[in-house]
Amino acid sequence: MGDREAVRGTEGPGGGEAGEAREAVEDEGAERRRRITAWRAAGRSLHRTSAEATPAQWLTRLAAEGPSVYDLDEDVDLYGSGIVGHLERRVADLLGFPEAVFFPTGTMAQQVALRCWAGRTGSQVVALHPLAHPEVHEQGALGALSGLRTVHPTRAGRLPTAEEVRAEGEPFGTLMLELPLRDAGFVLPSWEELEEVVEAARERDAVVHFDGARLWETTAHFGRELPEIAGLADSVYVSFYKSLNGMSGAALVGPASFADEARVWRHRYGGGVFQQHPAALAALLGLERELPRLPSYVAQARVVADALRAGFEAAGVPWFRVHPEVPHTHEFQVWLPYPPRALTEAAVRQAEKTGTALFRSWYAGSAGGPPGVAMTEVGVTAPGLEWMADDVKEAVAVFMESVHRVLREEVREVRTD
Repeated sequence: MGDREAVRGTEGPGGGEAGEAREAVEDEGAERRRRITAWRAAGRSLHRTSAEATPAQWLTRLAAEGPSVYDLDEDVDLYGSGIVGHLERRVADLLGFPEAVFFPTGTMAQQVALRCWAGRTGSQVVALHPLAHPEVHEQGALGALSGLRTVHPTRAGRLPTAEEVRAEGEPFGTLMLELPLRDAGFVLPSWEELEEVVEAARERDAVVHFDGARLWETTAHFGRELPEIAGLADSVYVSFYKSLNGMSGAALVGPASFADEARVWRHRYGGGVFQQHPAALAALLGLERELPRLPSYVAQARVVADALRAGFEAAGVPWFRVHPEVPHTHEFQVWLPYPPRALTEAAVRQAEKTGTALFRSWYAGSAGGPPGVAMTEVGVTAPGLEWMADDVKEAVAVFMESVHRVLREEVREVRTD
């Protein structure tokens, strides 16, 4: 029996473990479509993501609003010319660097940045946080593609301190700081702490790279403008589809010679895309429309976080956590002591039945944490500016009623089985 037939089993194409696996995938696909439909149809939401828009909505918006940021009668971009070059110059100016290089993905931009610095410093070692994006979300690409190794100056739920960087036992060529550190709760150091940790890296003859996928939203916390924040680093990566709610794409900024080398590696990595004008146009709209509003989103996120705490207390939730207590950006975490599946189902039902999307998907806590605890990420953007504190507290009450209803149903199902 061949390998494919062995996987298929003896019960025919639709039977056995393979058939059950296909059914599970189909069920998950149906649930995902249901969730997206509920979020998209909800009349009230704390935020909207670009992924909720349909292709028709995206194309209509780009055609209608695009002329406000770029002449759409210009020739299309070819391998980074035209509108892409215009976007690169805009980002370089915004961040105060000589040049910027557009990338189709942030993962590629970051891989290239760290590879370039490894060659320039002569060190294959990168110091970063164990919760940083390359460690958690890139499937070991640093080692697999570039032969780089990583060290972790700290494992605390925050970025490393200057003392921890100085105390790291192994030499490293690059210190990478994710600003904000998403998987720890979108947390940031103070401005003074950031200056000190950068200086500590310089003392060790290391360069500093910022994973600034969400750097755009850090100005309120630091009380500094973007060029001053980015200027602490030797290079910075920024995303266009996260804080700026664009379609896709990223940029890498740094010295001119660094940018030239990054373009070479971009081509080697397969990032020299023939035409990218939709993503570039969406990025320009994000810089024009979303970037100036980010401080207001951060301020409103703090109002929402306070109201969520008050709502959970009023609902008698036995334990909860809003982290950080005062959000550093317009995004933060919420933790509750219930199974993630029940919380996600309750959130979907609330959106379906009341037209209010308070929360989205919930996820299990860390493997080493207590069982039955779940986490979700809350973001506040333009739609969330309309919410008053009482609106949030009322939505929490409805959500918790939905949670208890789902839990009771699950208990009945277990008893029936």
